[in-house]
Amino acid sequence: MSKTTKKAIANLGNMKVNELQAKFAEVTGETTRSPNRKFLVRRISETLQAADAGAKVTKAPEAAAPGADTEAAAQTESAAVGGKLTRLEVPELQASYLEVVGRPTGSTNKAYMVWKIREAQKGRIPVGPRKSAHREGVTFKVLPLRMEAVVVDKLDEAWRSRGIKSRMEFFRGALGHYLKELGAEDVAALFATASAEAT
Repeated sequence: MSKTTKKAIANLGNMKVNELQAKFAEVTGETTRSPNRKFLVRRISETLQAADAGAKVTKAPEAAAPGADTEAAAQTESAAVGGKLTRLEVPELQASYLEVVGRPTGSTNKAYMVWKIREAQKGRIPVGPRKSAHREGVTFKVLPLRMEAVVVDKLDEAWRSRGIKSRMEFFRGALGHYLKELGAEDVAALFATASAEAT
Protein backbone atom coordinates (compact mmCIF):
# COMPACT_ATOMS: atom_id res chain seq x y z
CA MET A 1 0.00 0.00 0.00
CA SER A 2 1.37 3.43 -0.92
CA LYS A 3 2.20 6.07 1.70
CA THR A 4 -0.48 8.34 0.26
CA THR A 5 -3.16 5.68 0.71
CA LYS A 6 -1.96 4.86 4.24
CA LYS A 7 -2.12 8.55 5.17
CA ALA A 8 -5.62 8.93 3.65
CA ILE A 9 -6.89 5.94 5.62
CA ALA A 10 -5.28 7.19 8.84
CA ASN A 11 -7.00 10.56 8.38
CA LEU A 12 -10.44 8.91 8.33
CA GLY A 13 -10.31 8.51 12.11
CA ASN A 14 -10.28 12.29 12.53
CA MET A 15 -13.28 12.95 10.29
CA LYS A 16 -16.81 13.72 11.46
CA VAL A 17 -19.70 11.60 10.21
CA ASN A 18 -20.82 14.16 7.61
CA GLU A 19 -17.24 14.39 6.32
CA LEU A 20 -17.03 10.59 6.11
CA GLN A 21 -20.31 10.50 4.19
CA ALA A 22 -18.93 13.04 1.70
CA LYS A 23 -15.66 11.09 1.41
CA PHE A 24 -17.67 7.89 0.90
CA ALA A 25 -19.49 9.49 -2.05
CA GLU A 26 -16.22 10.82 -3.48
CA VAL A 27 -14.38 7.50 -3.23
CA THR A 28 -17.07 4.89 -3.97
CA GLY A 29 -19.30 6.89 -6.31
CA GLU A 30 -22.29 6.01 -4.11
CA THR A 31 -24.21 8.15 -1.63
CA THR A 32 -25.08 7.08 1.90
CA ARG A 33 -26.87 8.50 4.93
CA SER A 34 -25.41 5.87 7.24
CA PRO A 35 -24.22 7.36 10.55
CA ASN A 36 -22.20 4.21 11.27
CA ARG A 37 -18.58 5.36 11.44
CA LYS A 38 -17.22 1.81 11.44
CA PHE A 39 -19.08 0.98 8.22
CA LEU A 40 -18.08 4.23 6.51
CA VAL A 41 -14.40 3.92 7.45
CA ARG A 42 -14.31 0.25 6.38
CA ARG A 43 -15.87 0.87 2.96
CA ILE A 44 -13.75 3.95 2.25
CA SER A 45 -10.57 2.14 3.35
CA GLU A 46 -11.37 -0.90 1.22
CA THR A 47 -12.08 1.25 -1.84
CA LEU A 48 -8.89 3.27 -1.38
CA GLN A 49 -6.88 0.06 -1.06
CA ALA A 50 -8.59 -1.31 -4.16
CA ALA A 51 -7.73 1.79 -6.16
CA ASP A 52 -4.15 1.65 -4.87
CA ALA A 53 -3.81 -2.01 -5.85
CA GLY A 54 -5.38 -1.35 -9.25
CA ALA A 55 -2.91 1.44 -9.97
CA LYS A 56 -0.01 -0.98 -9.48
CA VAL A 57 -1.39 -3.50 -11.97
CA THR A 58 -0.59 -2.44 -15.51
CA LYS A 59 -0.66 -5.64 -17.50
CA ALA A 60 -0.07 -9.32 -16.92
CA PRO A 61 3.61 -10.25 -17.07
CA GLU A 62 4.88 -12.33 -19.97
CA ALA A 63 4.80 -16.11 -19.64
CA ALA A 64 7.64 -17.50 -17.60
CA ALA A 65 10.65 -18.66 -19.56
CA PRO A 66 11.55 -22.35 -19.56
CA GLY A 67 13.22 -23.26 -16.30
CA ALA A 68 11.63 -20.37 -14.34
CA ASP A 69 10.78 -21.26 -10.76
CA THR A 70 7.32 -22.30 -9.61
CA GLU A 71 6.72 -19.09 -7.67
CA ALA A 72 7.27 -16.93 -10.75
CA ALA A 73 4.86 -19.11 -12.72
CA ALA A 74 2.27 -18.81 -9.95
CA GLN A 75 2.62 -15.02 -9.99
CA THR A 76 2.12 -14.98 -13.74
CA GLU A 77 -1.03 -17.10 -13.43
CA SER A 78 -2.36 -14.87 -10.62
CA ALA A 79 -1.77 -11.72 -12.68
CA ALA A 80 -3.55 -13.27 -15.66
CA VAL A 81 -6.59 -14.07 -13.53
CA GLY A 82 -6.53 -10.52 -12.17
CA GLY A 83 -6.39 -9.19 -15.70
CA LYS A 84 -9.52 -11.15 -16.61
CA LEU A 85 -11.38 -9.66 -13.66
CA THR A 86 -10.58 -6.12 -14.75
CA ARG A 87 -12.14 -6.81 -18.14
CA LEU A 88 -15.49 -7.85 -16.65
CA GLU A 89 -18.48 -5.52 -16.70
CA VAL A 90 -20.26 -4.48 -13.47
CA PRO A 91 -23.02 -7.18 -13.57
CA GLU A 92 -20.39 -9.87 -14.25
CA LEU A 93 -18.22 -8.62 -11.40
CA GLN A 94 -21.21 -8.56 -9.05
CA ALA A 95 -21.95 -12.18 -9.99
CA SER A 96 -18.29 -13.13 -9.45
CA TYR A 97 -18.32 -11.24 -6.14
CA LEU A 98 -21.33 -13.25 -4.97
CA GLU A 99 -19.68 -16.52 -6.01
CA VAL A 100 -16.28 -15.83 -4.43
CA VAL A 101 -17.09 -13.61 -1.45
CA GLY A 102 -20.29 -15.48 -0.66
CA ARG A 103 -22.64 -12.51 -0.32
CA PRO A 104 -24.15 -10.01 -2.77
CA THR A 105 -22.94 -6.45 -3.23
CA GLY A 106 -24.72 -3.33 -4.37
CA SER A 107 -21.44 -1.66 -5.32
CA THR A 108 -20.87 -0.58 -8.90
CA ASN A 109 -17.23 0.33 -8.23
CA LYS A 110 -15.23 -2.07 -10.42
CA ALA A 111 -11.88 -1.48 -8.71
CA TYR A 112 -13.41 -2.18 -5.31
CA MET A 113 -15.09 -5.41 -6.44
CA VAL A 114 -11.95 -6.68 -8.19
CA TRP A 115 -9.88 -5.98 -5.09
CA LYS A 116 -12.43 -7.64 -2.80
CA ILE A 117 -12.63 -10.76 -4.99
CA ARG A 118 -8.85 -11.05 -5.06
CA GLU A 119 -8.63 -10.64 -1.28
CA ALA A 120 -11.24 -13.38 -0.83
CA GLN A 121 -9.36 -15.68 -3.20
CA LYS A 122 -6.20 -15.18 -1.16
CA GLY A 123 -8.04 -15.90 2.10
CA ARG A 124 -7.40 -12.44 3.51
CA ILE A 125 -11.02 -11.56 4.27
CA PRO A 126 -13.91 -13.55 5.78
CA VAL A 127 -16.33 -14.96 3.22
CA GLY A 128 -19.99 -15.89 3.47
CA PRO A 129 -23.02 -13.94 4.74
CA ARG A 130 -22.32 -11.32 7.37
CA LYS A 131 -23.42 -12.23 10.87
CA SER A 132 -26.68 -10.55 11.77
CA ALA A 133 -26.98 -8.52 14.94
CA HIS A 134 -30.47 -9.99 15.35
CA ARG A 135 -30.98 -13.01 17.54
CA GLU A 136 -33.66 -15.65 17.02
CA GLY A 137 -36.72 -15.02 19.17
CA VAL A 138 -35.63 -11.48 20.08
CA THR A 139 -37.51 -8.41 18.83
CA PHE A 140 -35.59 -5.14 18.47
CA LYS A 141 -36.83 -1.55 18.47
CA VAL A 142 -34.98 1.49 17.16
CA LEU A 143 -35.27 4.49 19.46
CA PRO A 144 -35.23 7.93 17.80
CA LEU A 145 -32.67 10.25 19.35
CA ARG A 146 -32.32 13.68 17.79
CA MET A 147 -29.58 16.11 18.82
CA GLU A 148 -27.87 19.16 17.38
CA ALA A 149 -24.82 18.20 15.32
CA VAL A 150 -22.48 20.28 17.48
CA VAL A 151 -23.72 18.46 20.60
CA VAL A 152 -23.20 15.06 18.96
CA ASP A 153 -19.66 16.04 17.94
CA LYS A 154 -18.80 17.05 21.53
CA LEU A 155 -20.45 13.89 22.86
CA ASP A 156 -18.39 11.72 20.52
CA GLU A 157 -15.19 13.48 21.55
CA ALA A 158 -16.04 12.83 25.20
CA TRP A 159 -16.63 9.06 24.98
CA ARG A 160 -13.72 8.48 22.60
CA SER A 161 -11.34 10.29 24.95
CA ARG A 162 -12.40 7.86 27.71
CA GLY A 163 -11.53 4.82 25.60
CA ILE A 164 -15.14 3.74 24.98
CA LYS A 165 -15.36 1.65 21.81
CA SER A 166 -18.58 2.97 20.26
CA ARG A 167 -21.45 5.40 20.68
CA MET A 168 -23.81 2.49 21.35
CA GLU A 169 -21.58 1.19 24.14
CA PHE A 170 -21.55 4.70 25.62
CA PHE A 171 -25.35 5.04 25.49
CA ARG A 172 -25.90 1.62 27.05
CA GLY A 173 -23.44 2.36 29.83
CA ALA A 174 -24.90 5.81 30.48
CA LEU A 175 -28.48 4.51 30.61
CA GLY A 176 -27.48 1.61 32.85
CA HIS A 177 -25.64 3.96 35.22
CA TYR A 178 -28.54 6.41 35.39
CA LEU A 179 -31.10 3.66 35.99
CA LYS A 180 -28.92 2.32 38.78
CA GLU A 181 -28.82 5.79 40.34
CA LEU A 182 -32.63 5.87 40.14
CA GLY A 183 -32.78 2.59 42.03
CA ALA A 184 -33.96 0.51 39.04
CA GLU A 185 -31.26 -2.13 39.61
CA ASP A 186 -33.03 -4.91 37.68
CA VAL A 187 -33.44 -2.77 34.54
CA ALA A 188 -29.89 -1.40 34.87
CA ALA A 189 -28.63 -5.00 34.88
CA LEU A 190 -30.25 -5.54 31.46
CA PHE A 191 -28.05 -2.82 29.98
CA ALA A 192 -24.95 -4.40 31.48
CA THR A 193 -25.93 -7.74 29.88
CA ALA A 194 -26.63 -6.12 26.49
CA SER A 195 -23.23 -4.37 26.54
CA ALA A 196 -21.46 -7.64 27.33
CA GLU A 197 -23.23 -9.46 24.47
CA ALA A 198 -22.37 -6.68 22.02
CA THR A 199 -18.61 -6.97 22.65
